Amino acid sequence: MFTTRLISGIVLVLIALITVGSGGLLLFATTIFISMIGLYELYRVLKIHDHPMGYMGYFIVIVYYGLLWFQMQQYALYMSIVFMMLLLCFYVFAFPKYKTEEVTGAFFGFFYVAVMLSYLYQVRTMNDGKYLVWLVFLSSWGCDTCAYCVGNLIGKHKLAPVLSPHKSIEGAIGGILGASLLGFIYATIFGGAMTVLDYPQITCTLACAFAATISPIGDLAASAIKRDHQVKDYGKLIPGHGGILDRFDSMLFTAPVIYFVVTFIR
Repeated sequence: MFTTRLISGIVLVLIALITVGSGGLLLFATTIFISMIGLYELYRVLKIHDHPMGYMGYFIVIVYYGLLWFQMQQYALYMSIVFMMLLLCFYVFAFPKYKTEEVTGAFFGFFYVAVMLSYLYQVRTMNDGKYLVWLVFLSSWGCDTCAYCVGNLIGKHKLAPVLSPHKSIEGAIGGILGASLLGFIYATIFGGAMTVLDYPQITCTLACAFAATISPIGDLAASAIKRDHQVKDYGKLIPGHGGILDRFDSMLFTAPVIYFVVTFIR
């Protein structure tokens, strides 16, 4: 199992280096692909993957990413409202064929997976995005690694004993500090090449700190959904890791946080 996870992890890193490093259409297409697979995994858990509500969710993801590609993000809120209205139209006029949980699940999945993950691409398109986008990975995977090490060494107080007995408060603090340090080191090395940030070390450190603070919630939220529906993994696409949502759960939270923090602090 360890060997399988290691090989899969190396492959994921290589894919990230190629797609995120290239940016543009390649990253855009990859982000859509990951979003659609992740949404399918979630809809399958919610039992709406082959349901009219699910089909509407898949369609609206394509529309949303179309807005991003043509730099029309300002219309995303309007589109989301229209999406909710359409779901409720189906719900009302076909009543009682569809359940409330199916409507809310379709809308929740669209936001939780597609919209939140899209910020990986949106960070990449920012000024200095080719540097800033790596903060998403440093704050997510870096936090996980540091939290795991610190938790194994000194972890005593459980962070969420029901959802994840192995996560500790000490590990979470270690993850925040570790990710912050990684952000500082990263900015020290590449800050000179950034043209927009006045104080790259401060900005990158704070961005990683905020993102690492919320990162465990992303992991635990995905676990809570699985626990609610008695599912072990979201899928089997990534050997040794599970599905897309099993591997990118924390990144769903860190990507938007990096975008927001950099936008406001810079």
